[in-house]
Amino acid sequence: MRHQLLAGACGLALLMASGAFAQTQTQTPAAQPAPAAEKPATDQGTDAANAADDDKQAPVPFEGGQFTITQKEQYGEKVLAYDGKELASNYDVFFDKVVEVGGVKVALFDVGDGGNQCGPATLIIWKPEGGGIQSTKVEQDECGAPPTAVSDNAIYFVPYLLPGDQKPALQWSPTDGLTISGNLTYMPEPGTDWKDIDPEKYQNIIDAFHNEAIYKEAQKLLGKDMTDMATSLLVGGGTEKTASGAFYATGCVPHDCGGNDGFMAVDPAKHKLYFARRGDDGQPKGWPALKDWPADVKEALDKAQGAAN
Repeated sequence: MRHQLLAGACGLALLMASGAFAQTQTQTPAAQPAPAAEKPATDQGTDAANAADDDKQAPVPFEGGQFTITQKEQYGEKVLAYDGKELASNYDVFFDKVVEVGGVKVALFDVGDGGNQCGPATLIIWKPEGGGIQSTKVEQDECGAPPTAVSDNAIYFVPYLLPGDQKPALQWSPTDGLTISGNLTYMPEPGTDWKDIDPEKYQNIIDAFHNEAIYKEAQKLLGKDMTDMATSLLVGGGTEKTASGAFYATGCVPHDCGGNDGFMAVDPAKHKLYFARRGDDGQPKGWPALKDWPADVKEALDKAQGAAN
């Protein structure tokens, strides 16, 4: 399945034409691969970004100097510097690659807090002719930035969208800096119905929102709370089934598991959805109200979120 995206500006046509972005909208953030953008001949990417357990990353030569990543304390922050000048620090700092954009060499680094289901921000670093080292950080929310997609003249950032969500697509170039290419809006797959539901294909129950019938029913139940509800399911896995055939899953908000947990159940036969979200008070709120839930679905909620519910 895929999401259909609405472009809010003509510049977005260039994004979609590259073919690099369809995959970013079909998977939850932790499952997304980097977009399959065109790889410039000057790409110097290494496997350093995958060496999450390696505290000593090799220096990276760049435009007559070098980047270093150091860590003074065993569990402290890593520091990114260029010829001794500190550029960024955080618990996760990794070299991605060097590319050429608009005739300018650009180094890309991942910088973030780490943790469940949260990608890093992207640090863009370049050195204008005759000038000193410059950098800009791309962050779209508390979970970092979307994966980068590189073309000859710009670097694109196409966000992952949750149900009910809309966000700007960003682009960066050495001449224009960071600008908005267009606005993307989540849409389910047109024409899909209850008969098309296949929970075995879902990496996360949020994938069920790709189905138009489920999406429309969720809109009726959740209204403006739909994106927040989906966020509470982000850190989650596959689905389970009740005795009656409904399938369900639980999840939580990244960095807040145990404090902001979600539950979603789908009954394909009866065309029904059930949502619950537990906040700081420890009590779940249900859509529809929990008193109206079938016994087996309520039992699944109790099992998933604890007998205290």
